[in-house]
Amino acid sequence: MIYKASHHPLIYPFFRLYTRWKISRNFHGVIIKGDHHEKNLPVLLITNHISWWDGFWAEYLNMKIFHRKFYFMMQEDQLKKHMFFNRTGGYSVKKGSRSIIETLNYTSWLLADSKNLVLVFPQGKIESIHNQNLKFKKGIEYILRKVKSPVQIIFLVNLIEYFAEAKPGLIMHFKEYSGSDYSVEVLQKYFNIFYSCCVAENIRISASL
Repeated sequence: MIYKASHHPLIYPFFRLYTRWKISRNFHGVIIKGDHHEKNLPVLLITNHISWWDGFWAEYLNMKIFHRKFYFMMQEDQLKKHMFFNRTGGYSVKKGSRSIIETLNYTSWLLADSKNLVLVFPQGKIESIHNQNLKFKKGIEYILRKVKSPVQIIFLVNLIEYFAEAKPGLIMHFKEYSGSDYSVEVLQKYFNIFYSCCVAENIRISASL
């Protein structure tokens, strides 16, 4: 059995306010770069997993751009330690157990509702921000093949830059994946191309300062 997500009527609004406050307090600014065309579809947000911050950043982007109910996977042992997140859209995944299929099926079920946004880290672990060659797990392909209705797939790359500031700045690059091939190899390929383009753009920004 997995821990399924809920959105507590008091805890979830507090979490959203806390997300805004936490980011404003720890970053000197946030830049969001990307074009969004509202399609009234569920959103699958695929992002690089570089830190403890990733879930907060994804919810921040959701509040600014997508305006959907936020869901995200968490390792079961971590979710048990921080059950607060279970009331804010977090649900469990346990690697190496039979319940992982239940988690993937649950994710597909969430993506049948156009009011939902589901955050996934297809590499399955935290990796260096400098790694632009991420290796995706097969779970992302399984999820998408189980979904019977259209889904808007969004790539998100979060990058940190200090420039001349004491606090880091957050630059969030996002882009819709418009392909029809949901194989893990193709998704991985196009995400990594986008990642490299985002890093190159950040370098151009820094060179102009």
